[in-house]
Amino acid sequence: MKAAGNKVSLAASAAGAVATLAVATASLWMYHHSKKSRDKSNLSSDSSQDDNVSTSARKEKSDVMIHKEIDIEGSTINGLGRVLSQGAITIAYCSTTGTCQEFAKKLHKEILARLRSSSSSVQQYNIIQLIQVSEVDWWDELLNNEEEEEEVPDADGNGSGGPPVLLFVLPTWTDGTLPPNSQNLTQSLNEISTDWRVAPEPLRSNNPKTQVKVGAFGMGSSAYDAYTVGKPAKDVFSCLVGKLGARPLVSKNVGGKREGKAKSKSLMIGDSEVGDSEVVFEKWMNGIVSSVVPIGHQNNIIDGKKKNNSSNAKKKQDEERKDEKKVGDCACKSSDDANMDTNGCCSNNGNSDGNDAGCCSNQESNENDSMTDSLSEEEDDDDDDDYDSEGDILDVEDMGNVIKSQSSSAKRSAEPKEMVTPKQAKALKKEGYKLIGTHSAVKLCRWTKHQLRGRGGCYKHTHYGITSYQCMEATPSLACANKCVFCWRHHKNPVGREWRWKTDDPKMIVEQAVNTHVDMIKETRGIPGIQMDRWAEAHRVRHCALSLVGEPIMYPKINELLHELHERKISTFLVTNGQHPQAINDLIPITQLYVSVDASTPESLEAVDRPLFKDAWDRLKTSLSCLKRKGQRTVARLTVVKGWNSDEIGGYARLIALGHCSLVEVKGVTFCGKSDASNLNMSNTPWHHEVVQFTKQLLKELNAIREGGDDLMPEYDLACEHKHSCSVLLARVDQFAVPDENDPTKRKWRTWIDYDKFQELAAKHALDPSFTFGVEDYVADTPSWAVFGADEEGFDPTDNRHRKKKKHPKYTKFDDAGIPTHDTFNEPLDDEEISRLRTVMEEKKRQIGDATTVTELHGGEKIIDDASLMFRGLTVSR
Repeated sequence: MKAAGNKVSLAASAAGAVATLAVATASLWMYHHSKKSRDKSNLSSDSSQDDNVSTSARKEKSDVMIHKEIDIEGSTINGLGRVLSQGAITIAYCSTTGTCQEFAKKLHKEILARLRSSSSSVQQYNIIQLIQVSEVDWWDELLNNEEEEEEVPDADGNGSGGPPVLLFVLPTWTDGTLPPNSQNLTQSLNEISTDWRVAPEPLRSNNPKTQVKVGAFGMGSSAYDAYTVGKPAKDVFSCLVGKLGARPLVSKNVGGKREGKAKSKSLMIGDSEVGDSEVVFEKWMNGIVSSVVPIGHQNNIIDGKKKNNSSNAKKKQDEERKDEKKVGDCACKSSDDANMDTNGCCSNNGNSDGNDAGCCSNQESNENDSMTDSLSEEEDDDDDDDYDSEGDILDVEDMGNVIKSQSSSAKRSAEPKEMVTPKQAKALKKEGYKLIGTHSAVKLCRWTKHQLRGRGGCYKHTHYGITSYQCMEATPSLACANKCVFCWRHHKNPVGREWRWKTDDPKMIVEQAVNTHVDMIKETRGIPGIQMDRWAEAHRVRHCALSLVGEPIMYPKINELLHELHERKISTFLVTNGQHPQAINDLIPITQLYVSVDASTPESLEAVDRPLFKDAWDRLKTSLSCLKRKGQRTVARLTVVKGWNSDEIGGYARLIALGHCSLVEVKGVTFCGKSDASNLNMSNTPWHHEVVQFTKQLLKELNAIREGGDDLMPEYDLACEHKHSCSVLLARVDQFAVPDENDPTKRKWRTWIDYDKFQELAAKHALDPSFTFGVEDYVADTPSWAVFGADEEGFDPTDNRHRKKKKHPKYTKFDDAGIPTHDTFNEPLDDEEISRLRTVMEEKKRQIGDATTVTELHGGEKIIDDASLMFRGLTVSR
């Protein structure tokens, strides 16, 4: 397998002028498709590495080098070879959440197991390789037939092997495309199929031993769009077979009724929305494996004698079938001429086992109607007759019918299905979620444990005065309509645009959630440093953050659930992604309503949130407009991801202006580790001073809108900050600011909440819906330590900041250029040391530049380089 090379010779299967032209123009592609040279010896030495090698684009070694050398009955199965090599089976995959990677490894393992159990006399494959799509130059692999490549010996060392087999396991990304780091595959196939210099069907071969065989399995979710489910796999398969001359691997009878198994195809699609992915993959894999190593060839040597019963039985069966099917004689032996069509076919439509017309055909069975396609030289010619049959190829347009049939079969049950699959439940429980009923969950927030130990509360404690150790983090809906790149849940939860699952009783959800949360509080008693007075108070839940995971507003009985919480005197903080504006409009008064504003343009929203809705941008704007009509506290929540959504600040201001939001939270993204579903890294996480700069610029943009003639646009100002969370709060002056009694020229902020007052007002509204109340009716004074610019930087002075022994910052204060001014003990640095550090930074700027640079890697990951940040992350032991 060439992950890289230094030339591309366009091999043409057609003779004459076309082939000559293809060779003559090869030098042009040497420039456009130059690659690194391959060192086979180095690759072979690395082939024993485990399959879990990191796929980070910054590492020098790629997943092309992860394959093992495995002995099968004395013959070596090498982990490395060219895709078009005889005797090579190549499994190419890419993955976003890890599912396709698991499937590909499972297929790899299954093929190896089947080959081990087969006899050496039919062993045709000595190269079984598992590769990542992104690590292959597909131009080179599909067109560059190097004559210097040695023939791959078979198990007997005869210098021959089975026809090359190429298998794909591919996910579906946004709009039916491959993930960004793997789009080189579809781009290369499109270029090859449309380039006039490449001969038609370059993969077509008259030699059965060199004819490329392909199969593809696609993963996707019809929750996005039924048409795009598995579209990358369909497109790849369609191009390879329909345009480039490859052949489907699976015979139309593999996995058929005579094997007692469900029908298998070379191309199959799994729909995570329907929940059939694993079942469909198993069906596809069985057909693939049976085509590579036919079932009849497994363990077919007993006491040194080959079994020939299978082939004799087949010949006898074929002869009997031909005798039965004579012209004018129906296979069902009907003697009623009225039931015969002009072709001698029984036209009984009630026969569900007949052909598409509901009848039995009198036509002779094709010779390719065998139990399996063994890909042997004798049987390969049969594929020419059926490679384009319905049993092997399914057009992209026809795949919609498959998805519809899968979806309809899943909906036949009278009872709605449960939201969370066992696999999802296992993943969520592993991350500490406590599942409630069929679609809800709670989890103990780390800030709850922090404040129980006197180590500080969360940003909501600073901004709004909640008691973190009395706050329950929960959700009534684990499903979400977005798959945000920064989601800290790593997409272990379901997705959906509308509610279609079982609906649990809201009273049961609240009762079990509270009880489960209290049980988790009880378990913290043994944690070192727990303050027992707070631990005792934590048994009473006073706040509920409906922001754990998923989209809580999707729950059909969300208002009843909110009422149950208010009945228990529990305040409600609900976060929505702004994709369900009608649900926002219908929401009863709650303590505080958030709408996540993750991007300032339609394009960046698509890239960052990866929404299921095609009209996600319009839905977000409508949702923000709904906030203007809500009488209670509303918040536009901005999560800043450097390199992704930190530009176009004016666009954020225009969105906020739609809702006249009471508050604007600006928070830096929290990096929660690498995952297959996200390309984020630590450099995408902003420092607190960067969030402050962003917020100040946003404030200027909001004021510009107001000064530009929008008289109704409220005035905002910097109200609070919480450095520990990289969070800054903008608040409306008309709702939260009053003159300071001690100095009327200054403002006094009242962003905290009078929770008892809110419960009183909410109870009145529940009894009399005509009763209304506003933001100012339940505000409370913000303490001085929580105000923006205070020395405490939002940290409650009644608590103590705790740092790990080796995690103390080397420098605590910096000037505007990022030069440290104070040491780890907050003591001023001398001028000589500051000058030395400035020189070091200037040298760094000469190397990488003075401004912030964003480098986008092949896999879509964005690396942020900024010399002014070079001293920020340094730590010392104390």
